Amino acid sequence: MYSKEELCNKITALYPDLGKCGIDITVEYDPKQKIWLVDLKKGSHELKHHLEIPDADACKADQQCVALGLEIDHLKQNIAGQQF
Repeated sequence: MYSKEELCNKITALYPDLGKCGIDITVEYDPKQKIWLVDLKKGSHELKHHLEIPDADACKADQQCVALGLEIDHLKQNIAGQQF
């Protein structure tokens, strides 16, 4: 297992325009549900994403980060005023 800092740093490396760990991005592990909780904030917009362990592992290993990437794209569209 890796730390929340390592996962957060990987997310900011993949999506550098999001912000900084601990300020705009918060990553916490929920041991009861066995998932990573990713909270992204940009201005008045906020996205809460549950990242399953296999997805977090793939993201951390540079294999893929598809589900989170799709959510991030939606957040960016909302910030730009291009909501669905």
